[in-house]
Amino acid sequence: MATPVPLLKDELDIVIPTIRNLDFLEQWRPYLSPYHLIIVQDGDPTKVIKVPEGYDYELYNRNDINRILGPKASCISFKDSACRCFGFMMSKKKYIFTIDDDCWVAKDPQGKDINAMEQHITNLLTPSTPLFFNTLYDPYRKGADFVRGYPFSMREGVPTAISHGLWLNVPDYDAPTQLVKPAERNTRFVDMVMTIPKGTLFPMCGMNLAFERTLIGPAMYFGLMGDGQPIGRYDDMWAGWCCKVICDHLGYGVKTGLPYIHHSKASNPFVNLKKEYKGIFWQEEIIPFFQQVQLSKESVTVEQCYIELSKLVREGLNGVDPYFTKLADAMVTWIEAWTEINSKRPN
Repeated sequence: MATPVPLLKDELDIVIPTIRNLDFLEQWRPYLSPYHLIIVQDGDPTKVIKVPEGYDYELYNRNDINRILGPKASCISFKDSACRCFGFMMSKKKYIFTIDDDCWVAKDPQGKDINAMEQHITNLLTPSTPLFFNTLYDPYRKGADFVRGYPFSMREGVPTAISHGLWLNVPDYDAPTQLVKPAERNTRFVDMVMTIPKGTLFPMCGMNLAFERTLIGPAMYFGLMGDGQPIGRYDDMWAGWCCKVICDHLGYGVKTGLPYIHHSKASNPFVNLKKEYKGIFWQEEIIPFFQQVQLSKESVTVEQCYIELSKLVREGLNGVDPYFTKLADAMVTWIEAWTEINSKRPN
């Protein structure tokens, strides 16, 4: 009997940011080994990162980023997992799955391993329904459909740009919640995928995330965070807010729910608080800003939307803190670097 070909084997890259050896990939071998890995090494570029045998990969450290992007390397965060977006830029594939190195294969309630990759691909290859909520959640899943009263004119759905997975064991909490609930673990497996409605923002987490690079990739910039910046741990959420506004404008969908991964360890809440504390205040103004953003009809590509959004960030958030002018500049640099890298590739 022939071995089945993994879904999208030649169309998908796996991007992993790391500062350590990737021993966690041994557990993921049945699911991830057929795919190409792009590893973005953060921190000390002289450190040797060991990758389990049998994986096909390319690895970039800070020296590589500086060499490839030159002065534009300033837009890539240092000492922060936001550096993963350099891997998004370097990929030549249609789809991206990105995962953190402290994430293991989760098990469903029956004790069976969850193939997160397969579920993300299913989410991306089926439409989203952001314009009208289906009370049975994702109508394209096996055993589900559109409920009575769902407009037939909307049942075709829209292309899915992002698949946002969740986590068992250690939940993705902010530092204050970690401090008051240090022992809390998520054991609830909810067998559900849903489309986030148009006009609704969400806190995107980058540790278990897939997206169609050719659809939304230029907007998947994880902000300017980490070393030398006044804020951290908001990089993925910044990308999520930007992407959701652009998806809503261009008519793309975002799904959340399955698949689950097992998040193995909680980060230090005191270290996290130091990184987050300004963001905890700033988000009360950032989120209303994104909720009221209106992109113009002239912005018809992701790149055009992102450039326009950078201008709105500069105008609308500079009063919160001058950092946002720097971030807006980094957004422009990111798009310039993305365009330059991709323009050098054959069609």
